Amino acid sequence: MLSSENLADIVCPVGKKELIQKDNFLVCSYCGVKYPVVEGIPVLLIDDAILPEGVNSLDELKCMVK
Repeated sequence: MLSSENLADIVCPVGKKELIQKDNFLVCSYCGVKYPVVEGIPVLLIDDAILPEGVNSLDELKCMVK
């Protein structure tokens, strides 16, 4: 698990919003995209992100739709 200090310094690479730790993922508080945490290290790569249910591409994310 990440400390709250470390988590406060990390934002979603897509929408630049706060991330919340849930189990072994960091979840964007705005769009819901999930990033895995592997051996305590957040993997904030877009290619490894898990899109929210009902979202088929990054272009459909709440933070990407204008």
